[in-house]
Amino acid sequence: MKLWCLHGAVGLAADWDDFKKRVETKGHQVHAIDLWSYLDDADCSFEKFARELCAEARKESMPPVLIGYSMGGRLALHALIEDPQAWGGAMLISVHPGLENEEERILRMVADAEWAAKILAGKWDSFLSEWENQPVLQGACKVPLTDRSNLRDRQDAVARGFTSWSLGKQRNLRNSLQSIDRPVVWMAGKMDRKFADLADSVWVEMPDSYLLGPLDAGHRVPWQAPEEFLLCVEHLLDMINR
Repeated sequence: MKLWCLHGAVGLAADWDDFKKRVETKGHQVHAIDLWSYLDDADCSFEKFARELCAEARKESMPPVLIGYSMGGRLALHALIEDPQAWGGAMLISVHPGLENEEERILRMVADAEWAAKILAGKWDSFLSEWENQPVLQGACKVPLTDRSNLRDRQDAVARGFTSWSLGKQRNLRNSLQSIDRPVVWMAGKMDRKFADLADSVWVEMPDSYLLGPLDAGHRVPWQAPEEFLLCVEHLLDMINR
């Protein structure tokens, strides 16, 4: 099967390189999507991204499996709601379904605008150090992430990611989960209590959804628990193929 993988905020498609090598030895293909390509020239809404991604998926001979991590998982969730039949199934890792409180949404948009401003101020190293030192991103990665200095030339797009795809701009998707009739696995790390609790609260809202874990990891599950993550992906593929 073909797996389409969506990276997180301040991430790169190359973050999936190790996973790609592991999966391809088992006869599957991985298409790691460069999310910044949707933001290189202008802003891109959640809805526009979902429409364009689903249109590309519809060109495949078989519906691909969608794997999204964190910000990429929120984008994946929009694509699943946009056109469930475009996908064979999905895995959502460390994903937020949307804030339920208007005040929280406003505060999040302000915070994300501040991240974007730090990028646009031209001090990439300072921004990156502050970003990586957030408590939610702590924990050793057994598989190293791609060097973020590779994003220096994409700073405008990364900044747009914080504003276009802010959690504050995302509508609360909980009421739309019932429309996704594909097999979907929710996953989080046990050291990431907030997202583990979110996964536990939303997976039951979907007709063909499963909760795996929480795995022995923090927020960055695929890189902090790569072996266990691969087993979970294989389990999803088995469910789709049965």
